[in-house]
Amino acid sequence: MRRIPLLLAAVVAAMLHGRALAQQEFRLDDRDLWREQDAPPPGSPASIVRQARLVLAKGEAKRAKALMDAFLERFPADVLRPEALLVRGEARDTLDDEYGALFDYEEVARKYPYSSSFVPALEREYEIAMRYAAGLKRKFWGTFRIVSTEDDAQEILIRIQERLPGSALAEKAGMSLADFYYDRRDMDLAADAYDLFLQNYPRSNLADKARVRLIASYCSGYKGPQFDARGLAEAATKLREMQATEPQLAKQLGAEAILLRIYESEADKRLTTANWYWSIGDPISAEREIRAMVKKYPRSVATLQALRVIDQVLARLPESVRKTAPDYAGIRRELLAASERAQRLGPEAETRTESTEAEIIAPAAPEGQPKP
Repeated sequence: MRRIPLLLAAVVAAMLHGRALAQQEFRLDDRDLWREQDAPPPGSPASIVRQARLVLAKGEAKRAKALMDAFLERFPADVLRPEALLVRGEARDTLDDEYGALFDYEEVARKYPYSSSFVPALEREYEIAMRYAAGLKRKFWGTFRIVSTEDDAQEILIRIQERLPGSALAEKAGMSLADFYYDRRDMDLAADAYDLFLQNYPRSNLADKARVRLIASYCSGYKGPQFDARGLAEAATKLREMQATEPQLAKQLGAEAILLRIYESEADKRLTTANWYWSIGDPISAEREIRAMVKKYPRSVATLQALRVIDQVLARLPESVRKTAPDYAGIRRELLAASERAQRLGPEAETRTESTEAEIIAPAAPEGQPKP
C-alpha cells in the first residue's frame, strides 16, 4: 500500500506533460496497482498513435514524427489517419518545420472535415498564420528563413473563415485578417475586412474595435483632393450610424470633429476639380463645380475661397449661363457677415446644421487661397 502515493504522484506528473497524457485514465486493480483503462492492444494502429502522442508530450518530437511516418505508410486508409496527420503536424511544428506541418493540417481539413481532428487542425493552422502575420519567414530549402509568408498568412486566415463559419475561431481569424491589412496600411482591404467582420459578427465583443478601425481605414484611404473620395463618404455614413446606435462610442471617437474634417475635405476636392477645369480653359465646368460647392458645402473654407474669385469665372461665361448663376455676391456677403459675427461672439455662438445630405456643416481654418 505504501507504493500507492508514489505511483499516484508519478501518474499525475506524467499527465502534466501534455494533452495526450491527459486523455489517459487509471484505476486501482484488485492488487492495489494502477492500471490504464481502455488501453489499445499492443501493435494496433490505436496503440501506435497513442505512443506517438506520449513521446511527443515528453518532448521527443523526432521520434513521434518517425512513428507517424511509418504509421501513415503502413496504414494509409486507417480510420485514425486524421489523428495521425495531426500528431505528425504537431511534431513537425515542434521540430521548427511549421510549413511542413501545414501540409498535414491541410490534408485533415480537406479530406476529413467530419473527423474529431478537423477543428484542432484549423486551430494549429491559425497559430501558424499568426506567427507568419507577426513576421516569421519561411525557410528557403530548409535553410535560412528568408521567404515571405504574408500571402500564406492571408490565405490561411481566409480558409479558416470559409471552413468553420460562425465559430469563435472564424471570428478570431476574421479580426486577425483585418488587423493584418490595417497594420500594413493596406486600407482598402482593411476596410473590406472590417466591414465583413461586422456583417458576420455584429454582436461580437470586438465589434466596437471593428467599427472604429473601419472608419479609420476609410479616412486613411483618402490620399488627397486629386484622388477618389468615396472612402470619405463611406466614413461619414458609418460615423452617422455610430452616432445613432453607439452615441457614447461616437463621442469618445470624436465623431463631430471627424465629420467636420470630412466635410472640408470633400469641399476641397470640389475646389480642386474646379481649378482643374479652369486650368484647361473650361470655365463653364469650373462654374458648375463652384455652384455645387455653394449648394452642398456653403460654410466650408473651400467655398469661401471659390467665392473670392468667382467674378473672374463669371466674366468668361456665356451670357446664357451667367443668367442662371446664383447670386454669388450676396452669398459671399452673407457668409462673411456670419463669419464676422461668430468671431465677435466666440465659439459658443456657433451652431451646427445639416444639409439635405445630412452632412455636418461648420467653418474651419483656411489653408491658403488657390485661384481658378
